[in-house]
Amino acid sequence: MQHSVVVVDDHILIAEALTGIIEKFRRYKVLYEAENGKMLIDKFQQAVNIPDIVLVDINMPVMDGFETATWLTQNHPGIRILALSMQDEEETLIKMIRCGAKGYLLKNVHPTELEKALDALVDKGYYYPDWIAHKVLMSLSNEKETTTATKIQLNDREMDFLRYAATELTYKEIAEKMFCSPRTVESYRDNLFEKFGLKTRVGLVMYALRNGLIKL
Repeated sequence: MQHSVVVVDDHILIAEALTGIIEKFRRYKVLYEAENGKMLIDKFQQAVNIPDIVLVDINMPVMDGFETATWLTQNHPGIRILALSMQDEEETLIKMIRCGAKGYLLKNVHPTELEKALDALVDKGYYYPDWIAHKVLMSLSNEKETTTATKIQLNDREMDFLRYAATELTYKEIAEKMFCSPRTVESYRDNLFEKFGLKTRVGLVMYALRNGLIKL
């Protein structure tokens, strides 16, 4: 069975290159390309144009990747969204996750990783970069996980930081929101890393989401 894919990217050459690569994958076929989210919505007026997977560039004119992912999540929650970007900033990834993306891929990856990402979206329901903590991905893929997260005691300030960490705010901006110094915010972060055995902000957020400590 082949899964249908749509590529949304305002760079025509990149979109066509992605289409050419995906068409070589046995499990996938590209329905069409769109230059931004608005064009995608217009295409969706016809049911035959609704795919299984949408590859969404983050930086686009008219309607960017964040807006596009949000619209897809609200109107077609069954579609798997794979975000495409040249950026690997944690804030950007977290924001895309909040908008409903189930995967995140850098544009400079090898075609084999693109196929791996598509396969993961279909088979597991998600795909995230290798720099996300391995332990987090393991917990996401284990539906019968028995977690100790609820047994770990967090104080009010740590919970406040955890909620802010799940936004696109920088650590400096989080410090301003919490009326403390950036160094204090870093101490909250490091304490949570130690308590949960994690190493990245994204890993921390994904772990917190998985275990119901925070909600998007």
